[in-house]
Amino acid sequence: MGWLTRRKAKKKDLVKTEEEIRKLREAARIVSGVLGELARHIQPGVSAQHLDLLAERWIRARGAEPAFKGYRGYPATICLSIDEEVVHGIPHPDKVLQEGQIVTIDVGVRWQGYYGDCAFTFPVGQVSPEKQRLLQVGLQALYEGMRQARNGKYTGDIGQAIERFVRQRGFDVVRDMVGHGIGSALHEPPDVPNYGRAGTGVRLRTRMVLAIEPMVVAGTHEVYTGADQWTVYTKDGAPAVHFEHMVVVRQFQAECLTTYDPVFQNFPGDLSFLRLGDVKPATKP
Repeated sequence: MGWLTRRKAKKKDLVKTEEEIRKLREAARIVSGVLGELARHIQPGVSAQHLDLLAERWIRARGAEPAFKGYRGYPATICLSIDEEVVHGIPHPDKVLQEGQIVTIDVGVRWQGYYGDCAFTFPVGQVSPEKQRLLQVGLQALYEGMRQARNGKYTGDIGQAIERFVRQRGFDVVRDMVGHGIGSALHEPPDVPNYGRAGTGVRLRTRMVLAIEPMVVAGTHEVYTGADQWTVYTKDGAPAVHFEHMVVVRQFQAECLTTYDPVFQNFPGDLSFLRLGDVKPATKP
């Protein structure tokens, strides 16, 4: 669940113990599983409220609690954002999936006092080539950022890697919303922007746990919050995607706690176009 930049956060030790990471790993397993369960139901005609109820039942059946429900007044278990909705879309009963849309589901859980947080953007039926490419770039950008989550690197290294990859391919990243640390609170320091300059920001140390979550837009990076005080929209109405993983900073390579394996295993449609490593830079006109 992305959060606003410049928020005030309590100071605490950002480096986790291995026992804390064990609990976070289990919370991450549960949150990955609920995304995989919801993937089974992504098709035209399904209501957002139906998906929200499925998610809450699935989470509670595994001894966890929905992390978003009631968080700062948020009214639901999942955030469900369609097309120009970037993040924090509320799953109202009259919000029904339609052919050709892209839909982001962001979900969080709390298990034994520790949090899991993960997001994935799905195609609904057949989507346009532009939306397919936006999905490809957003997913690959996540992994580009994750490669920088190593001991001695900086949050600016993560942001630069994401921003450079995205902008070279003709898209942009949202600047008003950022990733974050995660642990015994849903949002902990440090902020993890999806833009920046290498060697700046917070220095990463082994056993820090981050939620890295690029929000990639087809148009301008400018956004605004809607009348419900939650849903964030692109200012120009262009579509957006949002992918999120939880990672542990390690010495040589980040350890990814969440996984999209259940999504790819259970999704009833075709996700073969989301192959990694084949998204070329945009050609200049």
